[in-house]
Amino acid sequence: MSLWAIDSPNVELRPNTSESELQTLIRAVYKQVLGNAHLLESERLATAESQLRDRKISVREFVNIVAKSELYQSLFFSSSSQYRFIELNFKHLLGRAPADQAEIAEHVRIYNEQGYDAEIESYIDSQEYQQNFGENIVPYPRSTSSQIGIKNVTFNRTFSLLRGVASSDSDRKAKLISDIGANLPTSIKRPVAGSSVSSTGKRFLIKAVKGSGNLRTRVGNLEYVVNYNQLSGQVQNIHRTGGKIISITEVA
Repeated sequence: MSLWAIDSPNVELRPNTSESELQTLIRAVYKQVLGNAHLLESERLATAESQLRDRKISVREFVNIVAKSELYQSLFFSSSSQYRFIELNFKHLLGRAPADQAEIAEHVRIYNEQGYDAEIESYIDSQEYQQNFGENIVPYPRSTSSQIGIKNVTFNRTFSLLRGVASSDSDRKAKLISDIGANLPTSIKRPVAGSSVSSTGKRFLIKAVKGSGNLRTRVGNLEYVVNYNQLSGQVQNIHRTGGKIISITEVA
């Protein structure tokens, strides 16, 4: 049985919330955090839902539990590239796309040095999360309109991650890696195959770490200089062979 039947941009737990409204809120959390994935009744987190109902935890804490669940890990961590995982964490937990390569690099560092739970907490415990959602508002896509403190390019990048109410985030490929790594603008519409842009003559330096399957174990440093039209393919090759991207920068 599918749970999805809501599209409210702002759902909040209030002191007088009814059981029906609570169920709507819980489903809103699942929809946002699990990227509109098909969720069976048996996959619901009954204990956490009960704690939320009894006000033993806040909505923010419930979001934290869902994002650390085995289901979230199986959907977005175990079978996705590290870039895609981080990209989706921004979307699911902060309601926006990553703004630039520095943000990606910081979350690569957090995961590599501190692990999975710390990576999730870095979004949910952040000042940005607290300012926008507080303790009891369900995260929602918030940079689909202009906001103070959010770069204009994030508007387009967030739209490129939003695939509509009938879609899910099951695609394992990172959507923004080339644009963010090369500091290029992101088009809301997917470019037509074979089209060219002024950046195609540029070259980029990719720095990566060759891993042994464990992201905390560093085996060796790798560097590649590629043309723009080779960038996406080289990034995919690095991930396919177990490597992890550290940075992508334009070179003369």
